[in-house]
Amino acid sequence: MTVAGVGEFGLIDRVTARLTYGKSCLLGPGDDGAVVAAPDRRVVASTDVLVEGRHFRRDWSSARDIGHRAAAANLADIAAMGATPTALLVALCLPAELETSWAEELADGLAAEAARMGASVVGGDMSASPTLTIAVTALGDLADRPPVVRSGARPGDVVALAGRTGWAAAGYTVLSRGFRTPRLLVEAFRRPEVPYPAGPQAAGLGATAMIDVSDGLLADLGHVAKASGVAIDVHRDSFEVPRQMRDAAQALGVDPYSWILTGGDDHALAATFPPSVALPAEWRPVGRVAEGTGVTVDGATYEGRTGWDHFR
Repeated sequence: MTVAGVGEFGLIDRVTARLTYGKSCLLGPGDDGAVVAAPDRRVVASTDVLVEGRHFRRDWSSARDIGHRAAAANLADIAAMGATPTALLVALCLPAELETSWAEELADGLAAEAARMGASVVGGDMSASPTLTIAVTALGDLADRPPVVRSGARPGDVVALAGRTGWAAAGYTVLSRGFRTPRLLVEAFRRPEVPYPAGPQAAGLGATAMIDVSDGLLADLGHVAKASGVAIDVHRDSFEVPRQMRDAAQALGVDPYSWILTGGDDHALAATFPPSVALPAEWRPVGRVAEGTGVTVDGATYEGRTGWDHFR
């Protein structure tokens, strides 16, 4: 059965019937708007869009995988502000000939990823479109903490990373070359493993700046450096190359550190901390903040592109 066959409201009924709601959702889909609890009286909001052929391919990933990825891209932004995700709003633009089962499985993936942090899909919109597009807005709660912004890094701070980088980029390269293994790398691209709790944890530890690594570690740290008016130096030897990544890089003729330093879509969290902070195991030191501008690797300018740019 296709989207055109069931119609807009029939599809909405099918999708919403698959959703569950966390305690922050006071009123879910069905009215002109949802009602989400905001105990902090401030709401962190972020939005992202995924376009078929640009951000995902249906022959590479299942609908459920794509749902996980779409939710993760937004939930990670909330965590990077030091907040806890509470809700997602999802707008779908769908080709009329798309199978209804695909949209239903997409909803399953969105809901399952949101549920990892107790968040809910609380509403959205649907429209017909020749290009399959998924737009997600995420909301979050700061729990009485100040937001951790990009502009707070100071010379002497330690740069630390929670989560992994390079895995999704390696999986993307594997898929783009027509392969489906190593499976660990391919699955990392299909469903990122985001360290959501590390965001609020970093805020509680006194992180001075934080960012979601979605476009590449060097590129995203560049945003922190620019916003804070500082320089950041990344230490290459802080990163180990996993065996599967090393083997894939050798087979594909790729420098694995290009994946680790410039690859996106893993949605790790990068933050800066005062040097006096004792970092827990979730956070691995990978560099230092200094006077100056820009991002370097072991004190030298990185040769090549530092991350993803949609218009280049």
